[in-house]
Amino acid sequence: MNAITAAGARRAQGASGPGSPARGFASRLSAFARLAKFEFVLDYYLSVLVVVSALAAGSGLAGNDLLTLGLFLLGEIGVVSAVMAFDDVNGYQDGSDAANYLSEDGTELRPLQRKPLLTGALRLRQAQWFGYLSLAWGALFWSASAAAAEHQPVWALVITGLVLVSSWQYSWGLKLSYRGLGELLIAGCPMVIVIAPYGFVAGDLPALLLVEGVLFGLWQILVSAYSNTKDIEGDAAVGRSTVAVRASERGNRRFIGLLSAADVLLAGTAAAVGWAPWWFVLAMLPLTALRVRQYVSFVRNGDALLARRRGVVAFRTGVACLILVNLIH
Repeated sequence: MNAITAAGARRAQGASGPGSPARGFASRLSAFARLAKFEFVLDYYLSVLVVVSALAAGSGLAGNDLLTLGLFLLGEIGVVSAVMAFDDVNGYQDGSDAANYLSEDGTELRPLQRKPLLTGALRLRQAQWFGYLSLAWGALFWSASAAAAEHQPVWALVITGLVLVSSWQYSWGLKLSYRGLGELLIAGCPMVIVIAPYGFVAGDLPALLLVEGVLFGLWQILVSAYSNTKDIEGDAAVGRSTVAVRASERGNRRFIGLLSAADVLLAGTAAAVGWAPWWFVLAMLPLTALRVRQYVSFVRNGDALLARRRGVVAFRTGVACLILVNLIH
C-alpha cells in the first residue's frame, strides 16, 4: 500500500468510522446507484432524446426503431455504470478519492455519500463485481440493439465496439487516463452514443448529427475539465495524467478557454458551411451566454466546482437547444 493509499484509508475511517455494509434491498440498491453515479450521469442518457428528436422530425420512428434505441439505451446504462464503478474502485485503492474528498483532519471536502466505498456501504469485491456485471450487461444489450437494427453500418459497429472496449479502461485495466488519454475518452464516448444509435436506425450520418455528436462530447469535457482542475493534487499524487495535472495553472485555463471557444465557434462554422441551418447560431445563443459566464467567472474567482455546476446547466441547456433545432429543421 503506497503512502497516499494508507493516508486516504486513515482519513476515510476517521471521517466515517469503520462503516457498515448496506443491508436490505433498498439500502443496497441505493449504494450501487451511488457507485454508478446515477444522479450525475443522467446527462449521458439525454443522447437518446437528441437522436429521437432528429429521427422523429425526419422520416419518423417505427416500432423496430424504438426497440433498437431502447436496447441501445439499456446497454448504455450498463457501460456507463461500469465506467463509474471501476473509477471508484481504482480511486479507493490508490487513495485519490480520499485525497479529493477528505482533508487531512478527516473533514469532508465534498459529500462523502457519493463514495460508498469510502463510507463502507459497499465492500471492494462488491464494487468490482458490479463493474464486471454492468459491463457484461452493456455488451449484451448493445449486441441486441445492433442485431435488431434495420441497418448495421460498419462505422457504427466499429465505434460502438471501441467504446465498449475502451471506456471502462479510463481508470481500470489499461488505465488510459493515467496515460494522457482521459480527455479523449470523455469527449469521444459521449459523441459515439449520439451518432452510433442514429446510424443503426437511419443507416447514414447527416452532417448536422455529426455536429451535434461532437457538441455533446465537447459539453462533457467542459464539465470534466473543471472537476480535474479541482482534483489536481490528488490526481498528481497517484499519477493520473490529466491536462490539469500536466499543464501549468495558466496553461490549464488556456486549455479550458480553447474548449469553450470551440463550443461557441462550432455552431457558427456549421451554419456557415451548410452543415446546419443558418439560424443554428441563434438557436444556440442561450448556451453561448452560459458558456461565456462559466469561463469568465472561473478566470475571475478560480472556483472550479462552481464552474463545474454551471457546466452541467450549460450541458442541459445545450441539449434542449439541439432538440429544438431538430424538431424545427
